[in-house]
Parts: sequence; C-alpha cells; structure tokens
Amino acid sequence: MSSIHKDSKIYIAGHRGMVGSAVWRVLEAKGYTHLIGKTSKDLDLRNQQSVINFIKSEKPDIIIDAAARVGGILANNDNPYPFLMENLQIQNNLIDAAHKVEIQKFIFLGSSCIYPKFAAQPLKEEYLLTDSLEPTNQWYAIAKIAGVKACEAIREQYGKDFVSLMPTNLYGPNDNFDLKSSHVLPAMLRKFHEAKGNSNSPVELWGSGTPMREFLHVDDLAQAVLFAVENVLPEYLYNVGTGTDITINVLAETIQNIVGHKGDIIWDSTKPDGTPRKLMDSSKLRSLGWEPKIALEKGIKDTYRWFLGNH
Repeated sequence: MSSIHKDSKIYIAGHRGMVGSAVWRVLEAKGYTHLIGKTSKDLDLRNQQSVINFIKSEKPDIIIDAAARVGGILANNDNPYPFLMENLQIQNNLIDAAHKVEIQKFIFLGSSCIYPKFAAQPLKEEYLLTDSLEPTNQWYAIAKIAGVKACEAIREQYGKDFVSLMPTNLYGPNDNFDLKSSHVLPAMLRKFHEAKGNSNSPVELWGSGTPMREFLHVDDLAQAVLFAVENVLPEYLYNVGTGTDITINVLAETIQNIVGHKGDIIWDSTKPDGTPRKLMDSSKLRSLGWEPKIALEKGIKDTYRWFLGNH
C-alpha cells in the first residue's frame, strides 16, 4: 500500500479532458477530498517556470499527468511538430518539477501507440523500443516514450514511486467528437448520428474496416489510476486494456445499431488504415488486482447518451 490518504493533496493535470475528468470523478467518489485542477488558461503546462512555481506553491502529495495534446490519424499526420514538442514540454515540465520539489508519487499516462507498428500481438511492456513506430502517430508516440523513460530513470536513480500507465484506445464521456481531430469511435458516433438525422444518408469511413482495435471505457482507466494511487506498483510500466479486440468494421456496425442509422456504410480504401492490429497484454496489472468492468456495447450506449445530452 502507498502512504496516500483520503485528505492527501492530489494534482490532476488535464482535469477537464476525457481522462482527467474521469480520474477526478473516480477519486471523488472514493472519498478523496483534496483534488487540485488548473485550466490551461490558469496554468500553461508548456511553460517550464509557471509549472515549477505552481508545484512549489501547491506541493501536492501526488501528481497525475493526464494532460496531452491528442488527436486521431489526421490530426497527428497534419501537425507533427506540435504533437511532438508540446507533449514533450507538458510532460517534461511536470516530471522535472515533481522531481525537484520532491514529490514522491507521479502517475504518467500515455498510449498504446508507444509500441512498434508490427510488434507481436498482444503487446507486452517489454516490446517497447524493439522496432519502428506507426508513421502517422510517431511524433506523439516519441514524446510519450520519452515520458515513460524519464519516469523510469527517476525511479531507478532516486527510488521514487513514478509509474507509467499505457491505456489502449479510450472512449467515454467528455471525449472529443470533432471530426477533424477525434479518434475513431467518437468520430463514428457523430457521423452515424448526423447521417441518421440527414434521412439516413450513407456514412463514409476511412480505410478497409479490417484493422483490429481494442477499446477501453475511460472510467475503467480511471479505476486503474485509482489502483496506482492506492498501491506502490513494483514495475515502471503497465499496459491498461480489456484483452479483447474487434475489427473496425464490427465497431462501425455496432455503433450504427446503437445510433439507429439505417443507411449504407461506404469504406474509402484510399485512406490509411493505420496499424493492422493493436491488442494489449494487460496481464501484469491484472495480476496485481485491477480488472476492467465496462462491456463495449454498454460503454458505447452510455457514451452516446452523454453525446446526446452534451452536443
């Protein structure tokens, strides 16, 4: 067990985003009373001096880094420099400030895209840096790999409880539904919803529909973060996923049924598919006691209800 208590001061970077807000909800529901969040207007995490001043003044017991510049294939491909540099700035400022101010516990959140494009399936933690990355999101991946390695280095050299959690594809409340920058599941939800309202017009989707993807509800990731808050994990890196995947085609049909769209699905095979398969081996974290609870169909229904109420 860690030395964190219900009144411990916990700073959640990125508390307004999908992941950060889910972590906030879960910690609050568990009885944690001293949660800290700052909007990007109040604190620019890309500014090193601002971050160190904030961490020095607040002195949180734990920092959870859920802040990042994120997006789907299109956003990553079109904005390589900000996806690399801004993510490096955000995480490096937080990790270095945590180290300098003697914060003993730091939870760094990344993504399954840190693993090589053609790595054996399911993806194990030890596959990191064994081959080349998926080109379309390599900029984001390289930044996240640097964060994982920074936390590992601090852990090895200074014995601090810095741990990295790498979730699979996430979805849920507060997701980004913008068609230019969103990930596949929320983009599909919006496309099918709008097509349904437009006389069930056809929905055009990228690629062939054959890639396999694993999806985790963000509340299940938040439970994994809670688990990392309340326990000292013995290793520096843990995958967080469900252990099952489906084709993008089956995902599309599932979302189409949930939304109630009756039109055609058209696959644009001139557009990229991305990595052919991305299933994670989450057995290390599961062996310690964490388990995902939310089934995909139920999770998509809940997310669609949230979308209808908020968009």
